[in-house]
Amino acid sequence: MKAAVVCANEDVRYMDYEEPQAGPGLVKIRVRASGICGSDIPRVLHNGVHFYPIVLGHEFSGDVVEVGEGVTSVKPGDRVSGAPLIPCMKCDDCQNGNFSLCRHYSFIGSRQQGSNADYVVIPEQNAVVFDKSISYEQGAMFEPSTVALHGLLQNDYRGGEYTAVLGGGTIGMFTMQWAKIFGAKKVVVFDISEERLELAKRLGADEAINTTEEGFKEKAMALTEGKGFSYVFETAGQVPTMQMAFELAANKASVCFIGTPHVDLSFTPSMWENMNRKEFKLTGSWMSYSSPFPGKEWKLTAHYFATGQLKFDPGFVYKKIPMSQAQEAFQLFKTPGLVKGKILLVNE
Repeated sequence: MKAAVVCANEDVRYMDYEEPQAGPGLVKIRVRASGICGSDIPRVLHNGVHFYPIVLGHEFSGDVVEVGEGVTSVKPGDRVSGAPLIPCMKCDDCQNGNFSLCRHYSFIGSRQQGSNADYVVIPEQNAVVFDKSISYEQGAMFEPSTVALHGLLQNDYRGGEYTAVLGGGTIGMFTMQWAKIFGAKKVVVFDISEERLELAKRLGADEAINTTEEGFKEKAMALTEGKGFSYVFETAGQVPTMQMAFELAANKASVCFIGTPHVDLSFTPSMWENMNRKEFKLTGSWMSYSSPFPGKEWKLTAHYFATGQLKFDPGFVYKKIPMSQAQEAFQLFKTPGLVKGKILLVNE
């Protein structure tokens, strides 16, 4: 088969690669679309892989072409997305259903062959069947949707309250939609891009606020009658939005950091005092799994994608690029601000 193989730093070659086989308990998938995740960029551009050569790709969809001995829940012809985590299922965290916290895990597309190839093989339990009315492009968006939903679950989300989503990227858009599905009183998306803010409104945000505009915080607080937001989700992983979360939170709020920062993060004493005086709860969120594996995050994504209540918008996708041009696709990320949305590598 052909695969986009990372052979060295900034060196992705579309080349012949050993085709994986569907052994016992495994499912072989013909990959149709594979998204480039933000975590893949340093793997390619900054020597961030575990070993060379490696095939990346963990946000994908495709068709089941073969199943191994003992597989009963999926069959050839099924359209599936893949949950990339392979937990050990034996450690204390796994036994308690906290699969994201497993210390002995493997991961499709970083620790073993991923989906940037003609075929990928995954365990049966990692194959999530979805309705054929859902496109392959949308099917490749399961993973970011589940990351967003996991954040809501980590934040003990309940409907009927004001909710702020800081960051209008793909995960932010899904976070906003899940908050709406679960009955938010009002959801406000914050971003610096008018294009992303327009997308947020198109997908159902009640308000969209540009944080580069003067007086945006006062405008945001006015929407909540000056009380602040009962739920705050930081999805951008940027220092300004993480600091902003402390300021927008209401008394006794629930604040969740879904985004991952890549630079040092600091707060002034007065910023930190926001948390003390408001007595809000701050939690992190990591990956997207719950019990029974892979969890309700994946089942609910398949369900709400199928009903249309969880929306996919062409604005999520910056470009669809042939798998054979993966090297060129990764080079686009070297220009700051150029890539707005997801790049999907597709097999024609």
